[in-house]
Amino acid sequence: MAERDVLYIGGEWVRSEGEVSIPVENPATEQVQAHIPEGTAADVDRAVRAAREAFPAWAATSRADRRELLRKLHDGLAKRAEEIGETIAKDVGTPLRIATRIQAALPQTDVQTYVDLLGQDEPEEKVGNSLIVREPAGVVAAITPWNYPLHQITCKIAPALAAGCTVVVKPSEVAPLSAYQLFDAIHEAGFPPGVVNLVTGYGPEAGEALAAHPEVDVVSFTGSVRAGTRVAELAARTVKRVTLELGGKSANVILGDADLATAVKVGVSNAFLNGGQTCTAWTRMLVPREKHDEAAALAKTFAEGFTTGDPLDPKTKLGPLVSAAQRDRVRGYIEKGIAEGATLVTGGIEAPADTGYFVAPTVFAGVDPDSTIAQEEIFGPVLSIIPFDDEDDALRIANNSRYGLHGAVWSADQDRALAFARKVRTGQIDVNGGAFNPLAPFGGYKQSGLGREMGRAALDEFTELKSIQL
Repeated sequence: MAERDVLYIGGEWVRSEGEVSIPVENPATEQVQAHIPEGTAADVDRAVRAAREAFPAWAATSRADRRELLRKLHDGLAKRAEEIGETIAKDVGTPLRIATRIQAALPQTDVQTYVDLLGQDEPEEKVGNSLIVREPAGVVAAITPWNYPLHQITCKIAPALAAGCTVVVKPSEVAPLSAYQLFDAIHEAGFPPGVVNLVTGYGPEAGEALAAHPEVDVVSFTGSVRAGTRVAELAARTVKRVTLELGGKSANVILGDADLATAVKVGVSNAFLNGGQTCTAWTRMLVPREKHDEAAALAKTFAEGFTTGDPLDPKTKLGPLVSAAQRDRVRGYIEKGIAEGATLVTGGIEAPADTGYFVAPTVFAGVDPDSTIAQEEIFGPVLSIIPFDDEDDALRIANNSRYGLHGAVWSADQDRALAFARKVRTGQIDVNGGAFNPLAPFGGYKQSGLGREMGRAALDEFTELKSIQL
């Protein structure tokens, strides 16, 4: 058992002011694998004040100096990649192959993006007689979730640090152990004391104290709509800038001329990535009504190929969900889908293993686009197949969601697919399997959030514009 019984404040590993610890479970074994501090409001205050004290000097550092420290952080993450992958496999339940290739690799990309951008000329703009400059916004609170526990931290702190901000991180208490590996790398890289700080704990105390703290200038939050609206409410009391990356219920639209087998196969894989615990998952598969039964049969075949098991076993394609609460929540949605009349094609509520928080890969067909499983984010390996009558109907169904984070469209005609993609109200959309681009802005429409992460656009969330008249 690992004991990560400290916080990182002011460049040092320190004890929490509280005396309570939080157990961290391995979702595959249901055993406690570590304990972390239940950070308090007093701990948050210490961390924020350390970040505030460090801010003037850090904001004044050169782009070259910030770039060099981020480069060292990248190298520290790369050196720990194998260890990080195994930690996340045990923390979240992500199969080790995916944990290594995505969960451990993407944070390196996050950091490298800003190493590269800091090597470019600093953008300043002349507008008439005014010089427009960008300055660091101040102290940033980064409050992050459990599903991609390291990437969701690095995609916030890398642009914040590059912009010249100081940061306090509050990771999810459900899967916090990779955050400690990150802070080992931060300490090793030699960031000045107070520039980056770590406080673990529960959202209602540590998270809320951080969002409400008067010395925090920017809050960057990823999580549920419910928690995000609470963070925004607290931040509004002191008029903080807020970036929110919230839920998704993304549509995978397969037009009539598309390669059905390919689109269904890729769609099932996307829906079940990380056990379906992915905000961008294409959980609604929209297919022409006349091809619905064929699509359902293909989805059944592909879904049943997702072998459940120990995340450390190379044969495993679908690990456990992160917790008993998450497993029970997903099973509840499956029961709801059955009760509301959707056809269960494969999977269901029966546990595929005696131990571990597993849910069988589940596919529903003939799903009503207004039903619960078609409207609410399930966050588990559950796919809903929805028939449409024509392209206008497909667009109506795709946009019939309070979310707008991601999506996909497939067609043999690239121009037709692109034209359809332009009309979908979503922050990202893939055309014919277009690859993920970590340099592109990431964020959502509607209740999927506010602001953008990733690439150059993320720097805007952590800078203020100043006009200097000459």
